[in-house]
Amino acid sequence: LATHILDRNGKPLYEIFEQEKRTPVKIVDLPQYVHQAAIAIEDKDFYRHGGISIIGGVGRAFIENLKNESLQGGSTITQQLVKTALLTPERTIQRKLREILLAVWTEQLYNKNEILELYLNQIPYGGSAYGIEEASHAYFNKSAKKLTLDEAALLAGLPQAPSLYSPYANPELA
Repeated sequence: LATHILDRNGKPLYEIFEQEKRTPVKIVDLPQYVHQAAIAIEDKDFYRHGGISIIGGVGRAFIENLKNESLQGGSTITQQLVKTALLTPERTIQRKLREILLAVWTEQLYNKNEILELYLNQIPYGGSAYGIEEASHAYFNKSAKKLTLDEAALLAGLPQAPSLYSPYANPELA
């Protein structure tokens, strides 16, 4: 987590962090469309599966992997959370199996809103911005609590390819 040093009036003076700049935010403090946008882009069946999506995600990726002999995604929001928080980014079948098992276990330990909050606070949005709050500050210079619908939609798409969809590097594609 980033350490925020404020003056006596609450004005930011310094931020200290190592490689990942992260400031957690509660999901109840975010506009509803912030998490709706993330779900729409990353995992439309989020509220209907138990951590993995056999038909929509894993099954499609498995068939593609067999056809093209390359590993492809198919991860749910829960799997992406597990991958970024607990596992390495390597693309192997063993790591994918661990990811699936941990995703199912995560779904048993946490409810959907807790998982979504953890996800929104964990994932990378480009550069050193990790989590929705730091992404909101990095791209729009404001708290995630104050995001507009179009800003939330742009941020929801960034985790898929942060450098490709960056409004700084590729404004038209963003």
